[in-house]
Amino acid sequence: MHASRQNGHLNGIHFFTTPSEPSSAQTNPGHGRAGSSELDGRGNESVGTAPDPIPIIPYWSAKRHLTCGNPTPPPSWAPKISPWRSSPGKLKTANAALVLCLNIDVDPPDIVKTNPCAVLECWVDPHTMPSHKALEVIGTNLQHQFEGLSPKLSYKPILDPSYEDLRRFCATLRKQAKEDTVLFYYNGHGVPKPTASGELWCFNRNYTQYIPVSLAEVQHWLGTPCVYIWDCSAAGNLLLNFNIYAQRRDSENANAGRSEGAPPFSESIQLAACAANEQLPSCPELPADLFTSCLTSPIDIALRYFVMHNQLPNNITADMAMQVPGDLKDRRTPLGELNWIFTAITDTIAWTSFSRELFTRLYRSDLLIASLFRNFLLAERIMKNYHCTPHTSPSLPPTNTHPLWAAWDLAVDSCLRQLPELLRHSDTSMLDMAMGSASIRARRQAQAQAATPRQDKLGHGEKIYNYIPSRFFADQLTAFEVWISRGGSALTKRGPLSLPLQNYDASEVEVDEMGGAPTSAVASTKKDHHLVPRKPPEQLPIVLQVLLSQPHRLRALVLLSQFVDLGPWAVHLALAIGIFPYISKLLQAGGQDLRPVLIFIWSRILAVDLSCQVDLYSNGGYKYFANILAAHEDPQHLTIPNGSEHKAMCAFVLAAIARDYPHGQNACWREKVFHSCFERLDEGDFLLRQWSALCIGQMWDGNDDIKIFGVDNGTQDKFISLLTDDSPEVRAAVLFALGTFMGASGSANSMKTGGGGTGTMHHLEERVHFRMEVAVEDASPMVRKELLVLISCLVKDWVYWEEDRKWRLGANSEPHEDDVTSQAISEWLDSFGDEEVREENRVILSSFFTIFSVLLELSVDPYHEVATNARTIVDYIMALLLESPFTRLESNTLHQLPSPPRTLAGARSRRSSLTSSPILTRPSSPNVTRPALNRSDIVTGTIKRTSSFANALKNLAGGIAFPSVEDGRSSPHRSTHAHTPIVPSLSSISRPPSPNLNFAQYACPYSRPPSPQVPTSSKSAPASPTASARSSTDDRSHQATDFLPSDVMEALMEEDMERLRARRRSTHGTRGRNAVPHSPADSTFSSDSAGSSVILGLGTGSGIRDVLPLKSRFFDWCCEYFKEPQMRQAEADEPGSLEYNYQAWRQQRNEQVLSETLNQAEIAFGRPWDKAVTTLHIQGVPLSVAFHAYDPHIAIANETDVISVWDWSRRRQLTSFCNGNPQKASITSLQVINQDVGGILLAGSADGMIRLYRNYDPATSNTDVQMVSAFRGLSEIISVRRGSGVVVDWKQAGGFLLVGGDSRIIRVWDAHTEAQLLDLETNSDSPVTAIASERGPSSVLLAGFADGVTKVFDRRLEEEDAVVRSFNEHNNWVQNVRWHPHFGNQFLSASTNGEVKLWDTRGADRAVETWDMFPGGLAAFDVHSQSGVFAGVSTLSPSNWRTQRVVIHSISRPATLSTATMNTGLTTSPTRGFPSQYIPRSSSITFHPTEMLYGVGSPDGTVRIYGSKLL
Repeated sequence: MHASRQNGHLNGIHFFTTPSEPSSAQTNPGHGRAGSSELDGRGNESVGTAPDPIPIIPYWSAKRHLTCGNPTPPPSWAPKISPWRSSPGKLKTANAALVLCLNIDVDPPDIVKTNPCAVLECWVDPHTMPSHKALEVIGTNLQHQFEGLSPKLSYKPILDPSYEDLRRFCATLRKQAKEDTVLFYYNGHGVPKPTASGELWCFNRNYTQYIPVSLAEVQHWLGTPCVYIWDCSAAGNLLLNFNIYAQRRDSENANAGRSEGAPPFSESIQLAACAANEQLPSCPELPADLFTSCLTSPIDIALRYFVMHNQLPNNITADMAMQVPGDLKDRRTPLGELNWIFTAITDTIAWTSFSRELFTRLYRSDLLIASLFRNFLLAERIMKNYHCTPHTSPSLPPTNTHPLWAAWDLAVDSCLRQLPELLRHSDTSMLDMAMGSASIRARRQAQAQAATPRQDKLGHGEKIYNYIPSRFFADQLTAFEVWISRGGSALTKRGPLSLPLQNYDASEVEVDEMGGAPTSAVASTKKDHHLVPRKPPEQLPIVLQVLLSQPHRLRALVLLSQFVDLGPWAVHLALAIGIFPYISKLLQAGGQDLRPVLIFIWSRILAVDLSCQVDLYSNGGYKYFANILAAHEDPQHLTIPNGSEHKAMCAFVLAAIARDYPHGQNACWREKVFHSCFERLDEGDFLLRQWSALCIGQMWDGNDDIKIFGVDNGTQDKFISLLTDDSPEVRAAVLFALGTFMGASGSANSMKTGGGGTGTMHHLEERVHFRMEVAVEDASPMVRKELLVLISCLVKDWVYWEEDRKWRLGANSEPHEDDVTSQAISEWLDSFGDEEVREENRVILSSFFTIFSVLLELSVDPYHEVATNARTIVDYIMALLLESPFTRLESNTLHQLPSPPRTLAGARSRRSSLTSSPILTRPSSPNVTRPALNRSDIVTGTIKRTSSFANALKNLAGGIAFPSVEDGRSSPHRSTHAHTPIVPSLSSISRPPSPNLNFAQYACPYSRPPSPQVPTSSKSAPASPTASARSSTDDRSHQATDFLPSDVMEALMEEDMERLRARRRSTHGTRGRNAVPHSPADSTFSSDSAGSSVILGLGTGSGIRDVLPLKSRFFDWCCEYFKEPQMRQAEADEPGSLEYNYQAWRQQRNEQVLSETLNQAEIAFGRPWDKAVTTLHIQGVPLSVAFHAYDPHIAIANETDVISVWDWSRRRQLTSFCNGNPQKASITSLQVINQDVGGILLAGSADGMIRLYRNYDPATSNTDVQMVSAFRGLSEIISVRRGSGVVVDWKQAGGFLLVGGDSRIIRVWDAHTEAQLLDLETNSDSPVTAIASERGPSSVLLAGFADGVTKVFDRRLEEEDAVVRSFNEHNNWVQNVRWHPHFGNQFLSASTNGEVKLWDTRGADRAVETWDMFPGGLAAFDVHSQSGVFAGVSTLSPSNWRTQRVVIHSISRPATLSTATMNTGLTTSPTRGFPSQYIPRSSSITFHPTEMLYGVGSPDGTVRIYGSKLL
């Protein structure tokens, strides 16, 4: 189903991408269709030639055939992914209070220090200087250490504060921070330990007493939000009691209703050095403020700790480790590289250990908080070795034994082993002086200067020592690459190796799509056995850090692009890890090599999260993509490989920026994106054409200025020319864009349906507006759905509902001269004095009559979604007609019952297929005139009715206008709503299988009340819509009218014009539903008629729901392309997958079948063919039979519309379903296509419809039969004396469908493009009765006709001159034509008089040989495709109706191979005609395509399968 697009190459990384339509070749629109894939010559097949080659891609199997342009809903087992952005309460630290209670030289009374013990505070020994000086230096160093974490904050050291000073400083900091976060750091090494009740200590002013400070007071002073750091012994007392006080305060505030929007106190963040019963370590090699050192200078303490616990060469000491040269912010220096590695490792540990919500809150919300918690992981690792357990609130799982700490030790070891050489070649004089200084800032500056080697310290011939960077990042990237290349994209079962549930919002409750009870996402995952993504690699946060490095950046981006290509879950993980700001900054990079990968990544991001459009607009990132889209590259010097696809990605990104975002629309317009997309509409890549059109459509959505620009540049003309594009996606995209131009909404919000038409259009005259022509003969239902969205916009703004009345009169053969509508139109046109204006208005009326005719045709579309949407529009028009002022004219006929339909000669009622003897009910003459299929006979709902339009449509308010999915005799569920059906004998309507996704819902034009208690004054939902609407209509109909029909006509036209003028009077750029009158239901211009004398406010559309325009889902479906993996093969193409293995087995099995049957065919043409194989029984008469070439399946269609599929080897019915034919039509053709890879059933019915079905075999599918596609194969079915319905022939080689029948043409459809390829003129008034394409790549085909003529066509010739030979020896209906199985220039034909003739297309006009098989008449005929035999069945006659003869004859030998006599099962002589009025036979015979078998269908519903006796 997927195929690789053009391969792009980027620095050794191949981008394999998948198109949304594999069959859409990169061809210019509208060119090269006729015979484009055919060879010039017509191949002559010799004996033993294999059948058509196995297609690389099966037809009607692309993604659009699975969803028909509907976005695929997530599977029921997939929980909802949590948002990656921080919550609205994102922390932002404003300032910090650094409280130091050291009281140097005075030990607290409850602390007994060891000797020696830890003395360093902020890397300063306070005993080396006076106490007051030491306190100031310590405070300064502490400030510098915090500034290293976040330099932009304001830090206030509070040194040995008194109670009053502490209160004052806290109040000042909260006042300055306003609603932002305040950091409160408390160092209590010089005061007693916190009390068990939660009191910390400070001093009095004279430093003679310790003053307790309650945490409740601190909470009151600082408020919320806050971050607290407790660096003291028994710090756990503060953490635990703080939470108790916080919960109590939150409860009090909630009870008092004092929630002012500030976060609750219980959400405050705390970091405590140890538990409540623990004391800080006093190891003399470590600083006294070990916890603070870990939090603020992690690299220094980590190096010291490593030296203390590891034996290193060259006698490296802890003091030497403090002299590692470099700058923490310069990743090219040793110290900077270590800091970079430390950041990557701690981020990764947190990512793999904490929940996504907690990680986002602590590590991606604020720079200072992220640094503190990153360094806290180091504090936990070090301090737990000294029997201290740091704690946090919120609590974190332990990470001190994470395996990544080994990678950190390796990086430190690699750096320290080079330290002696680094120091020997560095200027250590300044470093020695700095080490003797107490200032940490001086030491940092000296370390940075020492990173530059000195030339004067080199010996003779000695080279400068270059620091060897760590391989940490290169190794981690390699590990990430291995994960991706060795099955990272593979799926697995739920378990420890699968994606953790914490990636999802497990609290989401889902409701089963079939209406089941709600179940939690977690519970649903336990029940299913679906495969889920693998556990993501641990290196993902490291890849994020590597983006900061220029040498590794491209490799990291390529790997990241491969990761996000795995699906939306991977994109969410990348965004949650914090990739967004890095990727945003890279858009300012000028590197050409980064362009392809950045475009790829951004397209995936915007496909998953549309909210990023605001970020791209704010930072100007949209210009990056606009410039690439506008660039014209030299094909010989490509800067971007596979430029067309990358430009398509740019168009998608820009379309996403403009979607439902006016600022984004205008930004794209300023960057000339509209012009760039317009130019790309001529590109050869269909994906670029598709997204160029979609981007224009999103820019048009609700933006009047850009719509005017588009009209001025002739964009609509360009789009109209693209409606014949080879790609269905492009055609649908063009219609989507035209729909947004006409007022449809492209918003992602399902509640926004659009409106407002084409906008203000100030520069156009009132009656000069957008004009276009559309073609409805498109085989893709996805395209027809978009056409209906466009038409719904036209109907909403320019109704002209009186045209419906004109259409109804046009169908009447005897219109009344005094008809009110004709009179109104005539008088209204006569009111225009200018003939040119009169003609222009006549053209307008004619155009809308054409649109309404198209709507009627689409309302009976064979595809359910198309028909449902069309019926919504048709009923809306009808409802407006009934509510129009025409109903108040005395001469109107809207409430009169229609004339009963005329009964045509030979018309018969549709009988059940359960009739045991159907022939008994047929007329005796087989040449009876067949009634024509009138649209009024097959249009359901609104058109076909038994009462007046008024009464029928009024029932819409209380019932259902059209059969719902549950209605019809083939549906397993029936509707529980009681209503009066509008269509008579609704139970006789057959409902074909539903498509895979069927989202269309009928929208009633009348409001339905939610409850009887709704006030009657409600305009949108009266208490009884049916009764109130009917009474209002009846009341108006009895009112005295003082206006003429022409006045009504002019009022209707003027209301349309007034809506246009109202839009123009509206404020520029106004968007919204209530800004201007959007629909006739809002027409209330009685007092505001712009000076017109026309009588307005006649109540047009009163009580009509605003159900138009329709809402398109096409853009969302197109976006799914960028959510699907493009760099790897599809599951079916992945070696080892279930689908791959199954198709490989099928291919081997098929080759074996072909090999065996070719050997059998060489001897079967001389053997008997009377070996009974099996017998099947169906309901009805088996008139159409089709064998599967490789599977033991046979498809059988009866005389009505029931198709059944059987496994003939087991005599078991696989499935049975209705085809959905109208009552007067039947299935006339049945084919099995794509047989090499499975099979799709193709059924053609007499109403001109072609329907395709899949999943008919329960052994290979766990779903019911689904409709793949459906379309009108023949648009014009002529009325003939005796017709053949629709006759089809499928040519697997090339994907061509030939459709003929009751028409003067043979239409050729291209399955690649789902478009009409050719209309071959038959040059005959007789219907086509049989079609046969020559095998292989030939363009030649045969056609038999009802008048006995057989013609040979060549599709390479002009459509009018495609007939190359005619053979006229038959005098009766040609039952079938078939090519000779061995000689490509010969074919056989058989007529109903029993003659079988062999023809040579290169010989004379006379038959080469003639066989008179059945002098009494031939019912069915077929030729085996491999063996030289043909078969026929005798017809029934009044004198011989109990039995039928089956004759198998050799083509090359004169003798008959087999003759069999079968009982018909009839009990009386047939008195009526054939079972189907389109098929002149009561039985059938069909050869198996490969096996030496054939099936014979009898009138009693028996299908007998016989074979050749090969032994």
